[in-house]
Amino acid sequence: MNENNIVINARNIHKTFGKGETAQVVLEGANLSIERGSFVSLMGESGSGKSTLLYLIGGLDRDFSGEIEVAGQNISSLNDAALSRIRCQNMGFVFQFYNLAANLTVEDNILLPIEMSGRKPADFRTRYEEMLEITGLQNKRKSYPAQLSGGQQQRVAIARAVLGEPQIILADEPTGNLDTASGTEIMQLFRRLNQEKGITILQVTHSAECASYSSRIVTLRNRAIEG
Repeated sequence: MNENNIVINARNIHKTFGKGETAQVVLEGANLSIERGSFVSLMGESGSGKSTLLYLIGGLDRDFSGEIEVAGQNISSLNDAALSRIRCQNMGFVFQFYNLAANLTVEDNILLPIEMSGRKPADFRTRYEEMLEITGLQNKRKSYPAQLSGGQQQRVAIARAVLGEPQIILADEPTGNLDTASGTEIMQLFRRLNQEKGITILQVTHSAECASYSSRIVTLRNRAIEG
């Protein structure tokens, strides 16, 4: 692995939920390095801590010991404002549940993070149209989430995550709420974004089928990483 090409580097990560007699150790010395432009699947048994590690890497949970570098920045030591900038500029998030605003159209949902970050949607118009083409949502831009299938809603979530041109997509069980056919479409879309756009993808999945789309599989077992 080329150390100069590492975009995610988690070192000696320890994470515990609770305190005292009820404390539960979830991660114990976990290490994970991911090269820029790779597509990595993180697997493990239910409750093994794989989603927890993803949230730590994304800065969504900051209660841990160890060091995490993302895109050359040590997020372990950043204040909230600096961490927000890193997430906005470098990361896109896709979750099992689509987290779309029910009262907004497809277009408004996709553009929402751009507007919330203070950037101008007009500056992303060309990119927006490209995302509609890639995700097959050209005819759904004025539809509301309730008018879409689960697979279509997840494609909206992916377009929203990718619009700001992040280096990294962090995906937590992105097909977990979908039927098999829709799940296959989502994985094919991820592979296209990885291969054509060079976006680094780290997905948490329990599905060997979904993991088969990635270029590398790592397993979280006994609170540490294997592979």
